[in-house]
Amino acid sequence: MIKRLVMGFFMLVTVLTLSVSSADTLSKADRDESDLKHTTDSLEKVKELVEKKKAVLVDVRELVEWNAGHVEGAVLLPWRELQDKPDEKKLREKLPEDIIVYTYCAVGYRSLRAGKIIAGYKYDVRPLKPGYEELVKAGFKSEKK
Repeated sequence: MIKRLVMGFFMLVTVLTLSVSSADTLSKADRDESDLKHTTDSLEKVKELVEKKKAVLVDVRELVEWNAGHVEGAVLLPWRELQDKPDEKKLREKLPEDIIVYTYCAVGYRSLRAGKIIAGYKYDVRPLKPGYEELVKAGFKSEKK
């Protein structure tokens, strides 16, 4: 019960923070009208590609959300940090090249925004609409820090 309240609080704060951002403070990726959309890949396909090491899951939620639970083997790249033009060398250390990058968050908004930023570094990014809870329900293993 407390875990859900805390998670709900942080999701609400994130949504409120995002909704009050003005166009002047949005990153270039947020203003970009690129064609990147949520992937149509099924969660079964995502799971298969991740297991075969042909894809990686990238959790773009905040650290507190990550610590409350994340998909086993996922890479943490919080969306807020990605907005500040990440160090390309560090990004490439975390994300292998020539691999599909599936971004996920809680409900799909941040995964799409983060996906646009990561795609700018020439990765094959496929943002997921299903969030963390849906991934766990679909059979992805969860772990906590």
